[in-house]
Amino acid sequence: QVQLQESGPGLVKSSQTLSLTCTVSGGSITTNYYYSAWIRQPPGKGLEWMGAIYTSGTIYYSPSLKSRASISRDTSKNQFTLQLSSVTPEDTAVYYCTASKGEYNDWGQGTQVTVSS
Repeated sequence: QVQLQESGPGLVKSSQTLSLTCTVSGGSITTNYYYSAWIRQPPGKGLEWMGAIYTSGTIYYSPSLKSRASISRDTSKNQFTLQLSSVTPEDTAVYYCTASKGEYNDWGQGTQVTVSS
């Protein structure tokens, strides 16, 4: 059974860098999925796609976050990470990691991140 689990601090101060890790078990992020991605949902708003890393290693970012976001992976640990710099309270959201097999995605349960001013 495939599981994705987000981990990271639940509270970050403004101007700091947010770092989240998604650990995948039961499937390889480089052989079982086309891409691995980060998506967030601010309170009262819809889902926002942040960026993705493909099995080839190519990374795409949302244009609105490109200057602040960085996605990487550690294939030895079957993990991928998100770093978001210079956070503000507007970055407060539930952050999800997801991985795509094409016809469907596997999802983590999400982790709440609050940015304090």
